[in-house]
Amino acid sequence: MSPFTLTLIKLAFLAVLWLFVIAAVGVIRADLFGSKAATKAAQRASQPRPPRAARQPKPPRQPRGAQPGGAPTKLVVVQGERAGTVIDLTGVPITIGRANDATLVVTDDYASSRHARLYAQDGQWIVEDLGSTNGTYLGRTKVSRPMPVPPGVPVRIGKTVIELRK
Repeated sequence: MSPFTLTLIKLAFLAVLWLFVIAAVGVIRADLFGSKAATKAAQRASQPRPPRAARQPKPPRQPRGAQPGGAPTKLVVVQGERAGTVIDLTGVPITIGRANDATLVVTDDYASSRHARLYAQDGQWIVEDLGSTNGTYLGRTKVSRPMPVPPGVPVRIGKTVIELRK
């Protein structure tokens, strides 16, 4: 092979290596500081929504183990390092993640720094994934949009499982 071809191969390999490094730094930055998508989702959630047409939404189905009547009053960590932790639900949004400013700080390798958010809306609690890497699960369903959380249904964030209870 000619020296010119070898030089071109070396430069191409170097370019691919730098693209990989830049992509890895971008992922780490998004995990540490939050992504633009998570910021936009939080801004959209804080804006008031226009009223829907006269159509009434169906009430959420109660899970088998949940008792009807009454809103949940506490958030309980049932699995993970913080098992047994109880947070009173006062209507203030609850953020969950590895960041020190989160309401519920989890030291789980599978949780993002700002992983998920629970907030009250129209008398029920809503879970929203904040663009996490490994996802948030409500029961066995992956949370892809804000979803209501019935009492007693597990919400899984990495190895941490939480429930709303009365």
